Amino acid sequence: MAIANMQKAFGTAALCVAVGVGAAILAAGITLVAPSTAQATPAYASQTGLACGKCHVNPAGGGPNTAFGKAFAANGHKVPK
Repeated sequence: MAIANMQKAFGTAALCVAVGVGAAILAAGITLVAPSTAQATPAYASQTGLACGKCHVNPAGGGPNTAFGKAFAANGHKVPK
């Protein structure tokens, strides 16, 4: 019913354009908020120049720490001497 009223008020071509623009805006919005793979470099790796695997058991970082990682944390997140 509402579409029929809009078609009478604005015409078929204008309605098609409005629907197309609405679909494009929706698609762009979904693209912007869709989750993606993180590509960020961890802050401590950037700060120290060391690989994540230097402080973490997992070479990709995260999870349990190595002995060096525990020493790094105990030293106020500064490279131990």
